[in-house]
Amino acid sequence: MDESLLASKGVHPTESTIGYVDGFGLHIGKRATLLPEENCRTYGVLMKINSEDAAALYSEQSVADYVAEPVVVKLSGNTEASAICYNLPAAKLEGTNPEYAAALLALATKLGLPDTYLGHIGNAVVAS
Repeated sequence: MDESLLASKGVHPTESTIGYVDGFGLHIGKRATLLPEENCRTYGVLMKINSEDAAALYSEQSVADYVAEPVVVKLSGNTEASAICYNLPAAKLEGTNPEYAAALLALATKLGLPDTYLGHIGNAVVAS
C-alpha cells in the first residue's frame, strides 16, 4: 500500500521498508491480492502500523472481504520479518481495474522494484 494513501486515511506507519514474500503471486482484479503460488515472489512495502489502524483500514466496504494471513518478508541484508498480509480469497477475485493496475505499476516503478516484477504488473495493465 502507498504511504500517501495511508496518510490520507489518517494512518502513519512508524517504519517502512521494501521486501518480498516467496511462495505468493500477485493477482490483480478490481484490487490486488497475493495468492499462494509455488516459485513466485511478490515485492512490496512492509509497514509497521498499529492493529487498530489495520482493523479500521480493512473494515471499509471495498476491502472487507480481505483476510489477515501471516507471511515471512525477506528484507535486505538477509533478514526476515514476520508480518500480517491482508489478502482477498481466490474465490472472490474478480473483474479488472486498469486504473488501479496502472497506479500500482507507477508506485512499483517509483520504488525501484525489479524489472521482471514491473513487467508482471504491466501485463495486468495491458490485460485490463
